[in-house]
Amino acid sequence: MIDLVIRFSPQTPADAPQIEKLEERAFGPGRYARTAYRLREGVGAELSLSFVAHVGTLLVGANRMTAILVDEAPALLLGPLTVEPAFRSQGLGEALVKKSLDAARDAGHGLVLLVGDLDYYARLGFARVPHGKIVMPGPVDARRLLYCELREGAFAAANGRMRRL
Repeated sequence: MIDLVIRFSPQTPADAPQIEKLEERAFGPGRYARTAYRLREGVGAELSLSFVAHVGTLLVGANRMTAILVDEAPALLLGPLTVEPAFRSQGLGEALVKKSLDAARDAGHGLVLLVGDLDYYARLGFARVPHGKIVMPGPVDARRLLYCELREGAFAAANGRMRRL
C-alpha cells in the first residue's frame, strides 16, 4: 500500500486550468447551464476561502467560495466541490469544505449557501433553507438549497432573492 500525502492550500490563479479540467471531467459541459454557475459567472472566487488539494503536482480536489447577496445581505456561495474520482469517498471533499467554512468564519463571514444533498452536507453543519425564505434565480430544486450559519443571526437577516455581488 502506498501512503499518499495530500496537501491542502488556498486556490491561486495558477490553479484555474487544472480546476477547469477537473470540473470538466466531473460535471461535463452541461455544468454551465446550472443555476449556481449563472450566479458565479463573471465573478471571481474568493481565493483565500477557496481550497485545492494536491498529491504531488496533481490537483485531486477543489472547491470554490463566491461572494453573493441575498437581497442586500452578504453571503457566500459554496461550490462547485469537485474531487477526482479515484479520491472520492476518502473524506477529501469534506476536508475541503471544512477548510473553506473555517476560513470564512475566521474572516468574519456569516452565511454560506449551496445547492447539494442534505445527506452529505448536514454532517458539515448545513440545513435546508425553509421554502421561500431564500430564492435562487433560475430553475433549482428548492429542497437542495442549503445553508450554514457561521455567525449567529446571519441566516435570519437573509431573505429574498440570491444575486451576484
